[in-house]
Amino acid sequence: MTKKFRDAEVFYRFFDKKSEVVNVYLHGWGCDHKMLIFCHKFLKNQSSLFIDFPPFGRSSKDIGDWTVFTYANMVMSICAHLGIKKFNLIGHSFGGRIAIILAVLCKEETQKVVLVDSAGLKPRRSLKFRARKIMFKIKKWLGKDTTKYESPDYRALSPNMKRIFSSVVGTYLDDFLPFIKAKTLIVFGENDSETPIYMAKKLHKKIKGSELVILENAGHFSFLDKRLEFLVELERFLTPGPELLD
Repeated sequence: MTKKFRDAEVFYRFFDKKSEVVNVYLHGWGCDHKMLIFCHKFLKNQSSLFIDFPPFGRSSKDIGDWTVFTYANMVMSICAHLGIKKFNLIGHSFGGRIAIILAVLCKEETQKVVLVDSAGLKPRRSLKFRARKIMFKIKKWLGKDTTKYESPDYRALSPNMKRIFSSVVGTYLDDFLPFIKAKTLIVFGENDSETPIYMAKKLHKKIKGSELVILENAGHFSFLDKRLEFLVELERFLTPGPELLD
């Protein structure tokens, strides 16, 4: 199914099992809903919503000047469209950014949060990184070639998507964390180089009452590197307790 939101057609899949709470899965940047679909196959008795964030997957490829908050509003719009009043948020990397925002903006609707190798925190930067950034800005200002300072993924983006990507990675959500009141599970791979372990520990420290699970010998896609271990933790955390079954 698709839903129009602003200037985009947003693709989504809704598995309605008539459960009171819907698991909303939020994929990482450059991926699509298929990356997380196996979670629903494992938790097949729970309702699930999967969304392709534009311009990825089967959603529109051309979008305007979206920000991370535009993406969050888009998820809220689809949930409202489907009549979803209570949800669990499961976000990987970029999807974790969206989950953090939604957990704060939608306190009443958010029941539980799962942050998997989540992005959104201000990173520690080395002197070498800062020097490269200064050189990049100088060469860009002088009109010289800056491609060696750009990642292959960044170079492949359109000019507009480069602006969106820069906006997304430059939006830090550290100050949102203390306002997350929903029960939260944090899952990170111990070898994650994109969102390192120190970020997991900061999330754990700033989100009161959160749980932290480190998956050994796993990287940024820890949920794939250690699929079985991840699914066991996900089922344990998301399965309703007796108080929700009365």
